[in-house]
Amino acid sequence: MNVIHQKILKSLAIPLLFSLPLAAQFPAPPQLFANPLSPRIANYDIVVRLDTENNLLRGKEILTWKNSTSIDVSELQFHLYLNAFRNSESTFMLEKGRRFRGFSDDEKGWGYSNVNRMVLLPAAKSARDIRMIHRLANAPANALPGLDLTAAMTFIHPDNPADIHDKTVLQVRLPQPLGPGQSLSLFIDFTAKLPEPPYARTGAKDEFYFAGQWFPKTGVFTNAGWNCHQFHTNSEFFADFGVYNVWMTVPAENLVGATGVRVGEPQINDDGTTTHFYHAEDVHDFAWSTSPDFEEFTGKSQDVDIRVLMQKDHVAQGIRHVEATKVAVAYFQDLFGDYPYPNITVIDPRRGASEVGGMEYPTLFTAGTAYGLPESIHWVELEIIHEFGHNYWQGMVASNEFEEAWLDEGINTYSDMMIMNRQYGPRGDGINFLDFDVNDFQMRRLEYIFRPTSDPMLRKAWEFASSGSYAINAYSKPGILLTSLHNYLGEETMQRVMRTYFERWKFKHPHSQDFVNIVNEVSGQNFNDFFNQAFYTPAALDYAITRLYNRRHVREIGIDFEFSTDSSGVLIAKPDTASRSDSTIAPPLFESGFTVRRKGDFKFPVEIEAVFENGEAIREQWDGKDLWKKFRYLKPVKIVSATVDPDSKMVMDINYTNNSRTFAPKSLGVNKLSAQWLFWTQFLMDQPEILNLLTIFSP
Repeated sequence: MNVIHQKILKSLAIPLLFSLPLAAQFPAPPQLFANPLSPRIANYDIVVRLDTENNLLRGKEILTWKNSTSIDVSELQFHLYLNAFRNSESTFMLEKGRRFRGFSDDEKGWGYSNVNRMVLLPAAKSARDIRMIHRLANAPANALPGLDLTAAMTFIHPDNPADIHDKTVLQVRLPQPLGPGQSLSLFIDFTAKLPEPPYARTGAKDEFYFAGQWFPKTGVFTNAGWNCHQFHTNSEFFADFGVYNVWMTVPAENLVGATGVRVGEPQINDDGTTTHFYHAEDVHDFAWSTSPDFEEFTGKSQDVDIRVLMQKDHVAQGIRHVEATKVAVAYFQDLFGDYPYPNITVIDPRRGASEVGGMEYPTLFTAGTAYGLPESIHWVELEIIHEFGHNYWQGMVASNEFEEAWLDEGINTYSDMMIMNRQYGPRGDGINFLDFDVNDFQMRRLEYIFRPTSDPMLRKAWEFASSGSYAINAYSKPGILLTSLHNYLGEETMQRVMRTYFERWKFKHPHSQDFVNIVNEVSGQNFNDFFNQAFYTPAALDYAITRLYNRRHVREIGIDFEFSTDSSGVLIAKPDTASRSDSTIAPPLFESGFTVRRKGDFKFPVEIEAVFENGEAIREQWDGKDLWKKFRYLKPVKIVSATVDPDSKMVMDINYTNNSRTFAPKSLGVNKLSAQWLFWTQFLMDQPEILNLLTIFSP
C-alpha cells in the first residue's frame, strides 16, 4: 500500500464496502494469456446501462492505473471524446467550421460525456475482484470509500488554450504525487450521451447503437509528461494497454458485439433487459454495438473465430463479410505475424449510420455494406481487409495517431494494397475503363498525384493545411512510399522489414524513427535520407527523359588520323598496317544518347533502360542526386527508346508521362501507360467529385 492510500485510510470516517458479501452474478473472466502481452498500464472495470429513450449510457468504472515511468505524476488526464459534440465551440466543431452533420437546435443530435463523481479508492487492486465494481455501482454516493476528487477536476486545453469551451480533456489533481512503479484505483461515475445520428465514429440511429470512445479514458503518461490531446477533426486516438471487464445492460431483444470475448451467457434481468459481460486483455480501447436487428454469421480462419453482425436488410452479404474477414486474417498472419486474440467481430452499421462505418477497434471493427455493387467489385473486401489490418498497426503496434498518423494509416494502406493485389489480382476492385485497371493501388496513387499537398508526411494531425492534405499524408503518400521501398528492396527483404517491425514493437508505442531503424537494420542500407525527405519536406519525386537522339558518327579526323571516303561517303579507316589492311572499310557507327533529369526535389536512385533497334537493352544506374545526367553510346545500331524506372518500381513518381522517350511506338509499354494516364489526368481534372471518393476508406 503506498503513501497515498495510507493517508486516505487514516482520514476515512466511513465504512469500507469491500468486505460486504455479494453473490457473483457472472463467472470469473477467463485468463486469455498466461503471460501478459503488454505492460497493462490502464485497466478498466465498467458497468454501463443503455437508456434507449434518451440515447444515454449510465456508467460506473474502476480505473486501475500504474505509473510506468521514472518520474512522479501529480495529476491524471482523461479523454472525454464525446464532449466534441456537446457544443458548437469545441475544438472538433471549430475545425469543422461549425458544420453539424444531421444536427438540429434541440438536444437530440448532440452528444456529451459528464463525469459525475471521481473517488480515489483506498487500495489499488492489482488482481481485481470483479464483485467490487458491482458493489460500488450500487452503493449510495455518501457511502463510497475513498477520497472524493470531484472538486479537483478541471478542463484543460493542451493544444489550443484559446478553445476555452472545449471539454474533451479533463484534468484531476492527486492529493500526493504517485511515484514510479506505484498504482492507484479510481472510481468514476459518468453519463455519456450518444449523438443521433452517429457522428465521427460513434452514436445512435433509431434502434442501432454504436459506442466508440464512450467512457472516461486516460491519456498516455511518459517521461515527457502527459500525452492527452484535445479531440481534433482529423485526429484519431492514442492510449495505453490494459485489461477490460465490461458489463453492458441493454434491451432483452438486442444482440451485442464488443471488444474481447463474451463471458458466460447474458444475464436476464427483471426489467426486460439483459446484461452482457465481455473480457479483453492487452488492448488499448473498448467499443461495443447493440441492435435488435442484427443477424449473426460466423466462421473461422487459422484458429481465429469470426463473428459478423449484419443488419437484417443486409443479410445477403453476410457470408461475403465472413469470407473477406477470413482472407484478412490469413494474409496478415502469414505476412506479418501472429494475431494472438481468439476472435474478431465485424459490425455492419444500419442505414443512416454510415458515420460509424469503416472504423477499427481492438478485436472489433465496423465495415459498411456497398449497395448495388456486384461481387466482382471488391470494395466490401477492401474495407474489411483495411479495417482488420488496423488490429495490427494500431491495435497491437500502438503508435500515436494524434502525432504520427502514417505509422498506422500509411502502413495499413501499404498492407491492404499488397493483399488486395495478391488475392484479387491487378483488377482486384473489378473496374476497367478503356483498358485501364482501377484497383486499390491505382486509387491511392491517383489521390497522391492529383491532390498535391504542401505538407510533409510527419505532422500532428490538426496541423495539416486541410483534411485532404491530412488524408494524403496519413494514407496515400506513405502507402505509395512504402510500395516504392518494397519494389526497391525486393519482396523478401521488405517482408522481413515488416515482420521485424511488428514483432519488435507490438504492444509498445513506436515512433517513426523506430520504423526507419528497422528498415536500415534489415536491409543493411541507410534509408534515413529517403524517409527524412518524406517526413520533413513536401518534396515530390519526378524523373524524366528530356532528350533522345541518334546521329551519324563522324570518325576521328585531324592531324593525328588518316582517313578517306568511299563513293557513298562512308569513312575508310587508315589503320596501322601492322594490324589491318588499308582496304578495311569501317562499318557505319551511330552516336546515340539521352538526358535524364530530376524535375522534382525528392532524390532517390533510379534505373534507366536504353533499347536499341537490334533488341539490345542496356540498364544504367544513377544516384539521382544531380539535376541531370547524360548517357552516350557509340554503336552500329540506333537507339530506339530510353526509359527511367523501366519496371515502374518507383510508384511515387508523380508523372509517368515523362518517364520515356522513343523513336518508334511500342505496342505495349510505357507509351501506352502514358496515354492512359494522360486520359485519366484530364478526366479526373474535369470530375473533381470523383476525387472525393478516394478517401472513403480513410478511418
